[in-house]
Amino acid sequence: MDEDLGSSFITIEDEDGNEFELEQLATMEYNGQEYSAFLPADMDEDDPDYGYIILRIEEENGEELFCSVDDEEELVAVYDRFMELLFDEETDEDTEE
Repeated sequence: MDEDLGSSFITIEDEDGNEFELEQLATMEYNGQEYSAFLPADMDEDDPDYGYIILRIEEENGEELFCSVDDEEELVAVYDRFMELLFDEETDEDTEE
């Protein structure tokens, strides 16, 4: 499994033309597909809609596109793997201090 941990910020546009800034937390490969985990950068953590956003990375005409994961089973499996990945990384950082 290929894993890339670390924050960066991107701006994405939804199908209605609305722009959103997201903090990219990690990218990994799972079952032959590449996925990225994000948090909304411009949303209050107390907002009930605040939470992780998982998008599948697809390539079209040589360009990377972030696509929603519509299959619930796939989304849950990828989410669970990201949680393991992200929280294992936090645990490793805590033990190094």
